[in-house]
Amino acid sequence: MYKSKVEFTVPFFKKITVLLVIFLLAGSAYSQNMGSISGTILQKNNQQSLVGVNINVTGTNLSTVTDSIGRFRILNIPVKTYNLSISTVGFKTVTLYNIVVNSGNEKVFTIELEQEYSVLDEVIINSNKRSVRAATLETPLSVQKLTAEEIRSNPGGSFDISKVIQTLPGVGGGQGGGTFRNDIIIRGGAPNENVFYLDGIEIPVINHFQTQGGSGGPQGILNVFFIEDVKLSSSAFDAKYDNVLSSVFQFKQKVGNANKFQGNIRASILESAITLEGPLSANKKTTFLLSARKSYFQLLVKAIDAPFLPDFSDFQTKITHKINDKMTFNFIGIGAIDNFKFLTPKEATPEKIYQANSNASIQQWNYTIGASLRRSVTDGFWNLALSRTRFNNNLQKFEDNQNPTPQTQTLDFVSNETETKLRFDINKSKNSWKIAYGASAQLAEYDNNTFAVLQKEVRDSNNNIVQNQVNQNFTSPLKPFARLGSFVQVGKRAFDNRLGISGGVRTDMNTFTTTGMNGLKTLSPRLSLSYVLADKWTVNASSGIYYKLPVYTILGYANNNDELVNKEAKYTRSTHYTTGFEFLPNNGLRFTVEGFFKQYSNVAISFRDGISLANLGTDFTALGNEAVNTNGKGQSYGLEFFAQKKLTDKFFGILSYTYYRSLYSGADGRLIASSWDNKHLLSVTWGYKFEHNWELGLKFRYQGGAPFTPFDENASRLNFLSQGRGTLDYTRLNSQRLGGFNSSDVRIDKKFNFKKLTIDLFLDVTNWYVAKNPVIPEYTWERTADNSTFKTTDGFAIKADGSNAIPTRVKNDDPQVIPNLGVIVEF
Repeated sequence: MYKSKVEFTVPFFKKITVLLVIFLLAGSAYSQNMGSISGTILQKNNQQSLVGVNINVTGTNLSTVTDSIGRFRILNIPVKTYNLSISTVGFKTVTLYNIVVNSGNEKVFTIELEQEYSVLDEVIINSNKRSVRAATLETPLSVQKLTAEEIRSNPGGSFDISKVIQTLPGVGGGQGGGTFRNDIIIRGGAPNENVFYLDGIEIPVINHFQTQGGSGGPQGILNVFFIEDVKLSSSAFDAKYDNVLSSVFQFKQKVGNANKFQGNIRASILESAITLEGPLSANKKTTFLLSARKSYFQLLVKAIDAPFLPDFSDFQTKITHKINDKMTFNFIGIGAIDNFKFLTPKEATPEKIYQANSNASIQQWNYTIGASLRRSVTDGFWNLALSRTRFNNNLQKFEDNQNPTPQTQTLDFVSNETETKLRFDINKSKNSWKIAYGASAQLAEYDNNTFAVLQKEVRDSNNNIVQNQVNQNFTSPLKPFARLGSFVQVGKRAFDNRLGISGGVRTDMNTFTTTGMNGLKTLSPRLSLSYVLADKWTVNASSGIYYKLPVYTILGYANNNDELVNKEAKYTRSTHYTTGFEFLPNNGLRFTVEGFFKQYSNVAISFRDGISLANLGTDFTALGNEAVNTNGKGQSYGLEFFAQKKLTDKFFGILSYTYYRSLYSGADGRLIASSWDNKHLLSVTWGYKFEHNWELGLKFRYQGGAPFTPFDENASRLNFLSQGRGTLDYTRLNSQRLGGFNSSDVRIDKKFNFKKLTIDLFLDVTNWYVAKNPVIPEYTWERTADNSTFKTTDGFAIKADGSNAIPTRVKNDDPQVIPNLGVIVEF
């Protein structure tokens, strides 16, 4: 959408130069100090504390064992990067890689151990090698895992988890590849097909300026300093997760430090943030995490003389209370306030004027709060979670956004989504059997007030109507409705633990849509298989059916008589078939190859345009405010390769490549390329730890060209004055394709450790070699030399029907280079 040019002013370069000089001169200093590691060890099957577990800092003689409540702490560790080995009799050995020990903050971990595999007849399974796996019995394939350190040090990530996960296989970044947005496209699926869980609490909004009903936005909300790890499952989802078609993201937050108060302050060109944590009780049973962040894009916007200013703030908190040895209480809270407004640039250009008038101003706020109880029971545990989410979205657009008047307003959209959710599940493990079952209930509330000019009345020079006015003006009468779900999942290991098999089924219902209470229509079975071929090789396969309720903007759409028109909408259905191999040649190294096929049905199709909504792309002003039928079809298929090298010495890296196709049908039933059918996704990320706490990271990313739809010249001419952009010709839907996008990011860190303080200076440059961004050449009209108005063919003022305009294209493909220089102070 909006793009940034590499046209930095002299004052901006001076500031960057001064900071760089400080950064480089500081590298000559070095201080050797001590740090510490602490945490809790739990048994995964029943969540009870494990006593007497050995914890060893590899490469040293530093070690300890857990106490009577499963806690451990190792002090006086020389500051450095280590691996941590956790072992005890009867359980799989776990290795935590790339643990950066600083003098400022104590590293805190919650580690779950699984019961050990038995000795096989022909081969002994090396549990230490298999500790690099992220797979489970329920999800043996299509799963990847990143640790907090891998997220923090990711080049170009700028501490944004939403950007970092795009390095994983099958994860695309939206139409065009070089966009600024965090649209999460998983294996050719739409950006609204993913669900996100934070410590077991669903969080629908993870990005600032998020598309309503989607997942994309320019900047992530989650604080990376809260995260212990993130796990992506792109198929074979556990039956406990509802409303998902493409992926499940599980963000595991760490527990606040029970031993001392600590925190960090982060300041950079783009933002500032503070994170605090520590004990809330003398007995160390209650801890907290708390953070707040504020963006500072003013400097960057001033440097590039942009016609807009995005501004955001966010907060996050977690409180953990250990009620007793068997029961734990967690409270989480996360929220954001966003404001995107337009400015008057010092130097107006056709590109900047187009950017200002083709977009809408955005004011958003959202929050999720949730509380959960986890209790250990015989051979297992149960979870109870209650949460509430609210998302407020306000979009405004005028014919001239920089000089708005009530008479020229073309969009006024105000909506609220509110979900109150209750989830309960029981998990049991006994004699190589695992069983989980549970239910969920939620109250969904949605309101919407929409005024939109879809097309403006246009008259010719003889005052004849060339085009009639078409407006939307409605208040959604959607009443609060209930959503219900239940599931069961059963798994077992057999044949001397070579074979893992897991099957599940769930059903979902709602009280709004016509057939919503028929649970048989959403009955979704799934089956997963995993077989250990040898110590280093595993073959996996899965198949499953998954359902998702259409988004609230569709369900809540009403006509101009305030009548709901989409009650007949059906749950979107996706059937997955996946198979692949996993190869673990040595400790810390993992390779996977997978093939996948996804078949879609009940996809929403626009009555107005006859196209699949999946082919509207990832435009963040998309409202979903139209009548649909849910008879569309789609499919995506492809092949993935993934290689991951954990940091066992000084080097770590990730290589992922995906070839895929993504196709959807409209009213004509013909499958055509979707808006995110990029075909090729390649990502290479590596990092190296030098002496004296210097770190270097590089990332390269390639994304194939995305299809796009050309403009309808006549309709664009008629509507450009009111809409600020061209009108697409859906008779040629996605008939053209952009070029591929490639870029590289670099990150340099230098840490200074003092007695109780760590200072991390970092430079993170996105697209450092200034690669151009392939974008759709946007429809506009030629402007005069001073850009004050439009040129005309006859020298007179522009006519309302645009008949004397001179159509042209704005490419807006200038490179986006974002240097982020900053400091993190840990205390």
